[in-house]
Amino acid sequence: MEHTLKITNVLSDPTRFYIYQYITNCHRDVTVQEIADKFSIHPNVARLHLSKLEDVRMLYAETKKTGRGGRPSKLYRLSAEVIQLSFPFRNYQLLSSILLQSLEKLGPEGSKALYETGYSFGKEMMGQELHRLSSSIDELSNKDKIQLLKHAAILAGLKPELEWDEEESSIYFEVFNCPFKETAKLNKDKVCMMHQQFFIGMFEAVFPDVRLSERQNMLSGCQQCAYKAHVCEPSHIMN
Repeated sequence: MEHTLKITNVLSDPTRFYIYQYITNCHRDVTVQEIADKFSIHPNVARLHLSKLEDVRMLYAETKKTGRGGRPSKLYRLSAEVIQLSFPFRNYQLLSSILLQSLEKLGPEGSKALYETGYSFGKEMMGQELHRLSSSIDELSNKDKIQLLKHAAILAGLKPELEWDEEESSIYFEVFNCPFKETAKLNKDKVCMMHQQFFIGMFEAVFPDVRLSERQNMLSGCQQCAYKAHVCEPSHIMN
């Protein structure tokens, strides 16, 4: 409870909250000076905000030499520690572990159901995005579709980056936050495969046929999960 109160107190400051949001979207280390410049505040004030976020373990700090001489710089990045606030207490992490182990007991049929459900949820999520558009899917360019995919991935908390390669008819897709990371640590193969099927469901809601290949995985020590989604039948030419 004491740590929860500390977190809520730290995030009650609007500037500090926006600084934390900014860092979550950077996907890299930041310096005191960068934060000071970005938010038009004195470096000492920026350092205070960053230190308070570090104190509650929302940020991790490391001192590194810049290679330009002078004193080493202190770099800040997101902490790998998960912080959850729930009133009253809920334990969805335990629930997901119970459900996953229950599916494992069903053998291959359980795995198949898990992957098919992941695919369906991904496609359904994109269906909701398409529903809010006034135009049909056939009227969208590839650029429009990529933006639609990115918006949906942001809403899903994935902290994504997407890039369309016109020559290869492929999407390069990076995920900097895995919402299933803690559960995936217990069963990497099944959870990661389910998540990949979720992505395929998303992509195939706007492209006719997609082949997804994994290039990086954060559970293997990478900073992000990275994929290449090859669109087998490209639709409209990029605008």
